[in-house]
Amino acid sequence: MNIDPRRLRVLLAIARTGGVLAAADELGLTPSAVSQQLTKLEDETGHALVLRTPKGSVLTPAGLAVAEAGEEIERALSVARARIESGAHIAGVVRVGGFTSFVRTVVIPRLPEWRTQYPQLQIRIVEDDFPGLMRLLRQRQLDAVVVEIDSTTPGQRSLPAGMIEEPLLDEPWKLVVPAGALLTTENIDLAGLPLPWLGVEASAANAAVLGRLRQSTGAQVETVHQYQDTLTALALVAAGEGIAIVPTLALSGVVQDGVEVLDVPGLGTRRIALRRFDRRRSTNLPADTVARLLRESAAAFNTRSAP
Repeated sequence: MNIDPRRLRVLLAIARTGGVLAAADELGLTPSAVSQQLTKLEDETGHALVLRTPKGSVLTPAGLAVAEAGEEIERALSVARARIESGAHIAGVVRVGGFTSFVRTVVIPRLPEWRTQYPQLQIRIVEDDFPGLMRLLRQRQLDAVVVEIDSTTPGQRSLPAGMIEEPLLDEPWKLVVPAGALLTTENIDLAGLPLPWLGVEASAANAAVLGRLRQSTGAQVETVHQYQDTLTALALVAAGEGIAIVPTLALSGVVQDGVEVLDVPGLGTRRIALRRFDRRRSTNLPADTVARLLRESAAAFNTRSAP
């Protein structure tokens, strides 16, 4: 299979915008040119890559595989470009939004190093929940946001036109129970645990996990209380008020007296991703640099070494 990698950007544009016309507008090409490039790419792969539906264009399984390869190439080129240009004078203010555990664990510890490396680059952190972050990004009050998604929950995520998503980190969900509450921690039956589940704010990825468990186990997963911060969840669990699903990152460096943190098959993973509007038409070197720094910091975090 001999693929011209230049055609991959056409497939990625169709995947991100949902159609040939929108992709043509995104790339500054005619719809005919986009269709021709797609046809040639399908000829090169020997597979249909896009399925046209009344609601737009969706990728076939083969198209998804090729698009993933295209994203890897795109990320690699972005990193290479940023490193080549790292000796340039990078100055400006970049506003990054994120949720608590990522900001606390992956971003803040690296700020002194980044400030020394890029003294003219100012990184401004805004902490908020998912709806707040996306609203600020759409209003262009933030340059990029870090979001969390339950990667096992079915359903495709739609992004506004022109917005891109770059994966940063996948980490396992953990089950947190009061110390000594379970007679055995082997072969845990998620549908028959002796304590209620703690409720979590509806837009949090943890809430999607609870919804997924309701469907997969057929159990009545009822919740008590409602928390936003992991420290609150741990305090409630330690008090014997219930059990919780917590991401690995949120447990990093946190004292966990009175609770047990368990790995349970079936809980799935949390995906952390960076979202921003595509600036390739007018390169924003400060924002590209910060995106690279976030990717590298996330890649250096070992979720298996966390509690």
